[in-house]
Amino acid sequence: MAVRYEALPVLSFLCLVMCASAIGVNWGIQASHLLPPSTVVQMLKDNGIQKVKLFEADDGILEALKKSGIQVIVGIPNELLNGLAGSEKTAENWVSKNVSKYVNDGVDVRYVAVGNEPFLQTYNGSYLNITYPALQNVQAALIKAGLGNQVKVTIPLNADVYASASGKPSDGDFRSDIHGLMVQIVSFLNDNNAPFTVNIYPFISLYNDPNFPLDYAFFQGSASPVVDGSITYTNVLDANHDTLLSALRKNGFGNLSIIVGEIGWPTDGDMNANIQYARQFNQGLVNHVSSGTPLRPGPLDAYLFSLIDEDLKSILPGNFERHWGVFYYDGTPKYQLSLSGTNTSASLVGAKGVKYLDRKWCVLKPSVGLDNQNIAASVSYACTNADCSSLGYKTSCGDLDAKGNISYAFNSYYQKNDQDQRACDFNNLATVTTENPSNSSSSCRFNIMIEENLATSLRSIRYSWGWVAFIPVLMIFL
Repeated sequence: MAVRYEALPVLSFLCLVMCASAIGVNWGIQASHLLPPSTVVQMLKDNGIQKVKLFEADDGILEALKKSGIQVIVGIPNELLNGLAGSEKTAENWVSKNVSKYVNDGVDVRYVAVGNEPFLQTYNGSYLNITYPALQNVQAALIKAGLGNQVKVTIPLNADVYASASGKPSDGDFRSDIHGLMVQIVSFLNDNNAPFTVNIYPFISLYNDPNFPLDYAFFQGSASPVVDGSITYTNVLDANHDTLLSALRKNGFGNLSIIVGEIGWPTDGDMNANIQYARQFNQGLVNHVSSGTPLRPGPLDAYLFSLIDEDLKSILPGNFERHWGVFYYDGTPKYQLSLSGTNTSASLVGAKGVKYLDRKWCVLKPSVGLDNQNIAASVSYACTNADCSSLGYKTSCGDLDAKGNISYAFNSYYQKNDQDQRACDFNNLATVTTENPSNSSSSCRFNIMIEENLATSLRSIRYSWGWVAFIPVLMIFL
């Protein structure tokens, strides 16, 4: 068939040139109160963000992305993999409902992300036998829907699927226990002109190893570089990316495209999770992606993790999990960040038209003493059912005294439950105040919740006090 070359519209041409190197973002929705999708899409536009990665096919978000010009990766949660692996019809129905429908309505879907880090060793092999069949069935469904050339499949994988025995990137290869499976998947991706997607987290390397050199996580050079032949690696991203590239080359797929699906730095919940480091890392990342890595110079396709804080994320890996956003829960920018990489003094543009609940907070009654026998269980209940991840050693609220910690916990629960009066009782320990308990000299924020987005699922409040799981770490505040 003859190929016709036609003039592209100016904006489309510019996107072809610039989108490859422009940084994308991950948009997660594990939050108790979500901004309206239309508000977030406008925020993406205001900040010149041209690519977004979703962890699931949320109807409200995909509706808001129609004709936005924003490129989209639509994710499939791990819990759907079994059904997709076992039935071609299930895959066809999923593609019809979550891809074809929106592509036809003007959503620029570029990729379907099948699962999310399904081969993590902590999953104990739960998804080993179903991820590849699910990938095959989704690809077949895309082809059947006439989208095989337009929408590509991929699997976002954790960087633990490959390693280097020597610690040098050139010795990279896939993990021995899944080597055969990884080669099958990579071959399939290559045959379908689809990318390898990897999540790289320098912060986690630092979090897991107290001896990890801090400067090696950033992009300003390192006193402890990795020397690999003629190449000197001065940052984790380059070394990790090129370890993957070496693994691909070793197995015959050195030309496969790579997407860095998640990379970022949290701002709270750990001594190394703070505004200063997050800005340093993310600005360094944005500046760095245009140059690529030693083994693959040129623009990197990368997605910041993440766009907005999520207060319902599991904190089993660490309290920092709820603080990856470059924006707070309400769409307020946390720090200056130039997403273009050209103007390092540029500021992010926050969400517009955000509606808040009344200016009131729930705090510990001044008359209550710290020796009250109900305090420990009350704080434990509040933190179990809300978000106390900013409390702790060297966190944003680490300078609060005991009563301040208790008030923070009470207020978190109160705000999460839409300032319902019954959510500020705690066995008569708490009271509502209109005086902001936040201290101007402290980094700790006593938040006021945003109004519930009615497009999200309804949530109910529990007032039964029954059995309460005790959180031992909270005792350090009491």
